[in-house]
Amino acid sequence: MNAPLTLPPVSRAVVMSGARSVTDPDCFIDRDMPLPDVGSRDLVVRVRALSVNPVDVKVRRRAPPSQPPQVLGWDAAGVVVATGSDCALFHEGDHVYYAGDINRPGSNSEYQVVDERLVGRMPANLDFARAAALPLTALTAWEVLFERLDVRRPDTGGNGHLLVIAGAGGVGSMAIQMARHAGLRVIATASRPQSEAWVRAQGAHAVVDHSRGLVQEWRRLGLPLPEYILCCAETDEYFDAMAELVAPQGRIGVLAGTKRPHDIQPLMQKSAALVWENIFAKSDWQTPDMASQHRILDQVAHLVERGELRTTLTKVLGPLTAGNLREAHARIESGRSIGKLVLTA
Repeated sequence: MNAPLTLPPVSRAVVMSGARSVTDPDCFIDRDMPLPDVGSRDLVVRVRALSVNPVDVKVRRRAPPSQPPQVLGWDAAGVVVATGSDCALFHEGDHVYYAGDINRPGSNSEYQVVDERLVGRMPANLDFARAAALPLTALTAWEVLFERLDVRRPDTGGNGHLLVIAGAGGVGSMAIQMARHAGLRVIATASRPQSEAWVRAQGAHAVVDHSRGLVQEWRRLGLPLPEYILCCAETDEYFDAMAELVAPQGRIGVLAGTKRPHDIQPLMQKSAALVWENIFAKSDWQTPDMASQHRILDQVAHLVERGELRTTLTKVLGPLTAGNLREAHARIESGRSIGKLVLTA
């Protein structure tokens, strides 16, 4: 590893200790944490900005009461300050961005240790805050569209329509842009004037108000059954509607797990596929294609630099502190957040 003695023994961080309500002042605590061990393929990154996602909220809510202090955060941009002995993709001083590994200490910290195969070159035309809004949502949208739903597969006679449920969120916003770039006709759901304006700005061809009943509104607008559906909301809430709307031989991609059983017979009758996307599956299982996330992030950076994709940052809440992180979680829990929230570090 390059110059290990220059690294501090501890890293300033914001931690949680067990599940607490976001209204609890002790939901998060500012404290110093030991720097994690650095593996041969690891980078040590000085985090300069980080974004907060629904996954952070879910992990916090599910934590056992007696859990030791944990650093959350799976979206960051920063500067490489040291590299493991076998690193080949990056060097000290490189500007990078990444989502990382959910089983390791996260980005709510001054320094973070992350496998270089999960890291991309930061877009040269973005500052750290705008770059930090991209990795998790860009990776999720890319993998679900191009690996799970396989929207670039040879023409099967489908209509090329993609329905994005909850299009104003982080993943939905990136998926709209990527699908539009791939040549699909994109219809997004939104229920407020602000969220409708946002999804149209991302490139949605049409907007459906899901608060009035997704199936009913779809039929009222006379839209063809979508060949692809991406649900960025709770799967349980929309499963029946998706099964009814998906076109024969279509594909449904979901991000959230289920809490109750569902009748999958309608999907069988249509020969429709249901696929799951979890960007942490590759790092969890150390899959042979784990380095694909490095390549995806590099490709996203290239598209951002060409103006074909753009950041979905909507607000910088200030520096990384326990209070600001609690505010970010509260905004996400409200269910009315648009785009991405970022903290600087």
